[in-house]
Amino acid sequence: MSNRLEALRVFCTAADAANFREAAVRLSVSPQVVTRAVRELEDELGEPLFHRSTRGVQLTDFGRQLAERARVAVGGVDELFHRIDRRALSQHSGTVRVTAPQVYAHAIPRALAPLLATHPGLVLDLRLSEQHADVVDQQIDIGVRVGPLRDARFVSRTVGKMPLRVVGAPALIARVGTPRDIEALSALPLTALIDRSSGRPWPWAFSRKRLFTVSSPAFVTDHIDAECAAVLAGLGFGQLIAPLAEPWLASGALVEVLEAEAPVPWPINVYRPQRAPVPARVRLVFDELVRVLR
Repeated sequence: MSNRLEALRVFCTAADAANFREAAVRLSVSPQVVTRAVRELEDELGEPLFHRSTRGVQLTDFGRQLAERARVAVGGVDELFHRIDRRALSQHSGTVRVTAPQVYAHAIPRALAPLLATHPGLVLDLRLSEQHADVVDQQIDIGVRVGPLRDARFVSRTVGKMPLRVVGAPALIARVGTPRDIEALSALPLTALIDRSSGRPWPWAFSRKRLFTVSSPAFVTDHIDAECAAVLAGLGFGQLIAPLAEPWLASGALVEVLEAEAPVPWPINVYRPQRAPVPARVRLVFDELVRVLR
């Protein structure tokens, strides 16, 4: 028997039984399997484990000492696998690490709340960042990203589109006017959102893949909610993602400008690394995110 752990398990059962036949019945194997396992252990250890007679078997002193230690070792391994046995515990228990942009800070917990309530052992670890996380180093299970994904290591699902809106407060427009074209933005107060990886403002995107760099912003921040607040306060025009801008556009607190120059909406992707096997809890959260974000 090449598996030492299995040999020790057979030996422990034999040590607790009156004879090898009884041990075989407990293990649902043939008596020959028990005899062979004990013999291989004896050969490897160089010590007899049982005194054999026509009346049965009895542990030697060495066998008794080994049995005490083996029970602890085998019991520890069995307990380890018992704790992670997905048939004994909920197959969805454990932590799922998700990375997403800051705009999803409220949406993802709210969307996954029913799922988490249904599976009490399931834990959501949500990391918010505009940067693409290193899924290996950061042990990320699932990502939500706005923009194209070109990494073949990911299993991804496109769940929607993210429009961008250039907007301003009515008071700002009354004070400085409405930009007629992209070039006119350079003469107007603008807000800028900092790319934390480079320390520079993100460029604004427009139709036909044109980019505009905010060179002299009136307000700078590295948080999208702060930029939205600055635009609402009339500090400058800003290019905001639709989920931030649209409620204020509907209320009249913001006005969209340069609508004809709007870029093609960015895709919203839910993705996960191509790992095997995929834990049931990760597949569950992945499928639910795809469903609710669609």
